[in-house]
Amino acid sequence: MALESLLIILLVGAVAGWLAGLIVKGYGYGLLGNIVIGIVGAFVAGLILPRLGLNIGGGIAGSIVYATIGAVILLFVIRLIKRA
Repeated sequence: MALESLLIILLVGAVAGWLAGLIVKGYGYGLLGNIVIGIVGAFVAGLILPRLGLNIGGGIAGSIVYATIGAVILLFVIRLIKRA
């Protein structure tokens, strides 16, 4: 993996995690936590959204939207687990 690819993954993860933190109020995990939430959220969205028939355009903006949707789903699951 090239250095540029790694930087783009980290940037998309950070932005997606930050946006998901704004959408799901009360769950800020800092910069490193937001990056992890965003990257894991992108993986979750990659598993769930195609099975629902949702296809979001390509490019960095599409990747950020995709990862943000997955990160919001992930934060809701974390919230449910913490309540239990």
